[in-house]
Amino acid sequence: MATILIVDDEFSIRKTLGLLLKTDQHQALEASNLAAAKACLDKHIVDLVITDLRIGEESGLELLTYLKDTGYAAESIMMTAYASIETAVEAMRLGAYDYLTKPINPDELLLRVHKVLEKKSLYEEVTRLRGELSRRDKLGHITARSPRMAEIRKIVERIRDRDLPVLITGETGTGKEVLANVIHSVSARSHGHFVAINCCTLPEELLDSELFGHIKGSFTSATSNRKGLFQQAHGGTLFLDEIGDVSPRLQAKLLRALQEGEVRPVGSETSVKVDVRIIAATNCDLEEMANQGSFRRDLLFRLNVLPIHIPPLRERREDILPLIDYFLEMERKQLGRHDLNLSPTARQKLIEYDWPGNIRELKNVVERSFALYGGPVLDAHEIALSMKQNTSGTLDKNKTLAEAEAEHIRHVLVENHGNQVAAARVLGISRSTLRRKLDEMSHSSLSHSDSPPVAF
Repeated sequence: MATILIVDDEFSIRKTLGLLLKTDQHQALEASNLAAAKACLDKHIVDLVITDLRIGEESGLELLTYLKDTGYAAESIMMTAYASIETAVEAMRLGAYDYLTKPINPDELLLRVHKVLEKKSLYEEVTRLRGELSRRDKLGHITARSPRMAEIRKIVERIRDRDLPVLITGETGTGKEVLANVIHSVSARSHGHFVAINCCTLPEELLDSELFGHIKGSFTSATSNRKGLFQQAHGGTLFLDEIGDVSPRLQAKLLRALQEGEVRPVGSETSVKVDVRIIAATNCDLEEMANQGSFRRDLLFRLNVLPIHIPPLRERREDILPLIDYFLEMERKQLGRHDLNLSPTARQKLIEYDWPGNIRELKNVVERSFALYGGPVLDAHEIALSMKQNTSGTLDKNKTLAEAEAEHIRHVLVENHGNQVAAARVLGISRSTLRRKLDEMSHSSLSHSDSPPVAF
């Protein structure tokens, strides 16, 4: 059964066609002018529009133009008592499926209706299958040779039709934003926008404005109204990276947005309804932060409906070679050189490395190595790891992860003359995260008296 809108200024024609379509098990809607037709289209999901060419003083071609300009997913059939080649061509150009001359033959009309609805059904099925194939292809962005990543891929497949909040945890550089994008791409919200923000890169007031928007005059630089990221992501997905760095005041606003499905722009007295799926990510232990009172437990409950933890690269070494091949292919395409490769010893060196910076660091190492040595095939000694190694060319296996990370951070700071902003960029973390790690280092036995100076 289809919903069909009949647009004609003659009452008798509308009723006759309506009864005919109802006997064929369709729902018939009626409109006597363009305004009524547009109101009907706004209120109902219409499959087919059957419109007269002349609707009083108005033209049915205007309605076809409206359907085309708004992208309304309805087919159309034009009727007229004044047939001409010119109007037929114009109607077809505007998207009409067919063209009938009055008086309408009932059997002919039903035949045309069946054909156009069959075409529409076939098109929708093809579109659905293409979307399904596209979503399956997006899952290929999850490198899943290791059992743990294969399980994550299965989780993403299972939750693809569940419109619930997701909390992704894992160390910096493990690919949390990539995973969030994949979750969005395979979901029913894939037609909407994927909007991402790193919550630790902005001061509280600016983050408030970015997330919720503001009205003109709400603060000194607010020279016009501005939609926040919640409104920009309406119908899609909002990715909140480093959610653990959000201030308690903004945590309360986020909680209200999740509970009520609405946001209040800075300086406004009214709220705006939003339809957004939230995916949050963090490298912090939010449960521990909640125990300490620095993160709202009620917000954690709201965010942690579908938890996914991405293990660090050192715990899934089966994925290193596929990732190497992926980044190699990126380099080949970018440089236009299909001969670039890594020797077996170079690959083994990368497999044995512990990757404190995870996938992001692996990508940087591949890019840096070819930038420094050119290739075409790099050997082990040409792999430009940023971490200092011992004289044997292998990592010191006796060091703990914390010691290795601290040494790596100090080394990158030295290379960047103590500039925290530049060092954070190389490490692939935010400046606030770097400062937190430096503070932890200074209060532990890992702190060294010859630590590099830092530039504020």
